[in-house]
Amino acid sequence: MQEHDGGMMVPGHSEAERATEKLLDHDRVILTLQQEIRRARLYRFTLVAAYSSAPVLLFGLFLGNILAWGRIDLARVNILCIPVLLALLALCGVVRFYSHGGYFTGVPLEQEWKSGHASRKRIDLELAIERKRLSAGSFNIPTDVRRHIYKESVPNVIEQYRTEGLRYRRIHNLFQSIIIVGSLATSTAASLAETPSPYKWITVGTSFAVGLSAGFTGYFKFRERSFYLHQTSDSIEEEYDAVNLKVGRYKVSINDDAALEDFTERIETLKNDQRKRQQQLDQPTETLEG
Repeated sequence: MQEHDGGMMVPGHSEAERATEKLLDHDRVILTLQQEIRRARLYRFTLVAAYSSAPVLLFGLFLGNILAWGRIDLARVNILCIPVLLALLALCGVVRFYSHGGYFTGVPLEQEWKSGHASRKRIDLELAIERKRLSAGSFNIPTDVRRHIYKESVPNVIEQYRTEGLRYRRIHNLFQSIIIVGSLATSTAASLAETPSPYKWITVGTSFAVGLSAGFTGYFKFRERSFYLHQTSDSIEEEYDAVNLKVGRYKVSINDDAALEDFTERIETLKNDQRKRQQQLDQPTETLEG
C-alpha cells in the first residue's frame, strides 16, 4: 500500500505490473514506427506513380501510333486519352503541393514524402526493438507471468501465419491463372495459319508470360509456403483452444502452470518446425538434390 495526500492508502503496483507497463510503452513506440513506415511507403509510391503516369501514357500513345500507322486508326483512342492525361497532370499538381510543404489534416507531410524517410524510420524501428529487448532483460518478471503473456500473444502469431499464407496463395493463384490462360491463348494463336504479323507478337508475349510464371512458381514455391503456413497456424490454434478448454494433452495437467509450461513448449516446437520448413524452401533446388 502507498500513502497519498490526505492520509489515504491506495494499492501500489507490483514489480510485474510496472514491467508490463514498460513493455507496453515499448510496444506502443514500435507500432507507431511501423505505422509511419507504412505511411511513408504509401506516400512515396503515390509520388512515383503520379509523376510517372503521364509520361508513361504519352509514351504508350506515341508507340501505339507508330506501330499502327497506316493500318489502324487510333484517332478515337487519342481523343479519349486527352481528359485522362489532363486528370493525371492535375494529380501531379496535387501531389506536388502536398509533397512540398502542403498540409493534410494540419500535419506537414514534406518529410514523409522524401525517399530517405522510410529508411530512417526503419533504423529507428530497429533501435526501438533493441531497447525493448534490453529493457525486458532487466526486468525480474516471474516465469508464470511470462508464460501468460506468451499465451496471450499466440493469436497474433496465428493471424500473422494466416496472413502470410493467404498472400502466398494469392500469388500462386495469379501465376497459375496466367499459365492456364496464356497456354490456351498461345495454342489458339499458333493454330491460326494466317496470323497477321503484328498479332504474332501476342503469341510471343503470352509464351513469355507463361514461361515467366512457371519459372517463378517453381523457384519460389508459393503453394508450398502457403500450405505450410496454414498448417502451422491451424496446429497452433488447435493447441490454443485445447489449453483454454483443458482438453487433449492438457486435461491431465495438475494445474494451470503445468498446462502453460506444456503449451509454451509445444508452441515453440511448432514455430521451430515452421522455420525449418521455411529454410528448406529457401534453399535452391540444386542444393537440395545434392
